[in-house]
Amino acid sequence: MPHDATSASSTRPAAVAGLFYPEQRDTLTETIEHFLVPTKQHPALAHAKAFIIPHAGYIYSAPVAAPAYSIIAANASTIRRVVLLGPCHRVAVRGMAVPSTANFATPLGNVSLDQAAIAQLHGLPSVTIHDGAHAEEHSLEVHLPFLQTILPSFTLIPLAVGDTTATEIAEVLERLWGGEDTIIIISSDLSHFMPYTAAQNIDSASVNDILRLIPLTDYQQACGALPINGLLEVARQRKLTPHLLDLRNSGDTAGDRTRVVGYASIAFTEAEHA
Repeated sequence: MPHDATSASSTRPAAVAGLFYPEQRDTLTETIEHFLVPTKQHPALAHAKAFIIPHAGYIYSAPVAAPAYSIIAANASTIRRVVLLGPCHRVAVRGMAVPSTANFATPLGNVSLDQAAIAQLHGLPSVTIHDGAHAEEHSLEVHLPFLQTILPSFTLIPLAVGDTTATEIAEVLERLWGGEDTIIIISSDLSHFMPYTAAQNIDSASVNDILRLIPLTDYQQACGALPINGLLEVARQRKLTPHLLDLRNSGDTAGDRTRVVGYASIAFTEAEHA
């Protein structure tokens, strides 16, 4: 695993607390509890293996993300490991980047990284150690307070996805797939800064492709198109079944409708739970 020389402490501090979500612990807890309203789901979804979940500021995307978190919460007693992939927004990276740190911090405390699982990626040329890619990246961090709230204990394998291929991502996912103790989260929003109706049309078409396991064609459909396509490649191989949980945009949640960002939550179940 190549190493990009960056200085790092043992803990990556929270970078977007106070921006994407509340910085104060009590306020953050109250906010998460507000969004985590239990909803009735198909019984198979309690065993969902993988998810696509949006990563914007909580007032915009958390209402759409909440159904996925609620499913994870329903199966919290067996989940011990979270594999989390999100696109790089600030630093250009070749391949996928893991950090050298031991923990990720949020206002709710530290999340331990699964060093043994990360070591399983050693030898893959598509994976590098790159703390800079993680230092200010929000696409992974915003999920952590929800996961800390709903999972009593878990370790994290965070990958910031840069210039790579769906096949390389699928190889990483297969290596980390695990059993019922492991879930996969792909962090992605959909279309960006389109008028409301145009976004609805684009996002509906993108989600329709995902539900048919058809790869997305460009970043206009989703900032996380590459990790989504990596998951879709595995889904085809493993015969996973996708389930749409919610599809809306910021014009539906907390923003105006002149320039919106699209969000979807999708769960993937394995054949025995489809």
